[in-house]
Amino acid sequence: MNCITSSESIFSILTPKELDMLKKNNICTSYSKGEIIYKEGDKPTGLISLCKGKVKVFKEGVGGRDQIIRMAKPIGFIGFRALFAEENYIASAVAIEDSSICIVEKNILEKLIRSNADLALAIIRELAQELGFSNERTVSLTQKHIRGRLAESILFLADTFGYEEDGKTLKVYLSREDLANLSNMTTSNAIRTLSTFAQENAIKIDGRRITVLKVRELEKISELG
Repeated sequence: MNCITSSESIFSILTPKELDMLKKNNICTSYSKGEIIYKEGDKPTGLISLCKGKVKVFKEGVGGRDQIIRMAKPIGFIGFRALFAEENYIASAVAIEDSSICIVEKNILEKLIRSNADLALAIIRELAQELGFSNERTVSLTQKHIRGRLAESILFLADTFGYEEDGKTLKVYLSREDLANLSNMTTSNAIRTLSTFAQENAIKIDGRRITVLKVRELEKISELG
């Protein structure tokens, strides 16, 4: 329920009466690492808010290769574009660690939006930010070279999930395949490029743990593309 009651949630702008309505009309579910939350082609039933854990949203590509198009952390929404567009999901979402979500029923959400203009504006803002991010990523993934794409992905993960207590190690542990799918490259290219970054002392690799040693160096690689 923290994804609804948290001061960081857009629902914090609701009145006590509206918030009470929301609490009575949502379903919370837990997912283990690797479990599918929704699949491409499914019909949205409500607004999904991530309460705990981490989620990747991906689209199945040609030849069985996936493309990760979004990563989500608490407290954020997933699949909301399809909900408001009244379309089926065009991508799938899977938990990359043990996670929990709350789903607000569509009819209740629509009532709240109609009664609270501030909530409507907040959701529009979320959609606009997501569109801007998607546009930037599309350009990066199609125009940057492999090194630039992977450097950008590492910086993106740091910005999204933050660092461990040492202030350097990414607080998310992705497989090499997921890193490749996030960066629009083959797994073998991701492995080779990570090794190169490590040889250049820009990062340190320990299994799935990536420690960023030179942020500015990665930023330069990303900027140069």
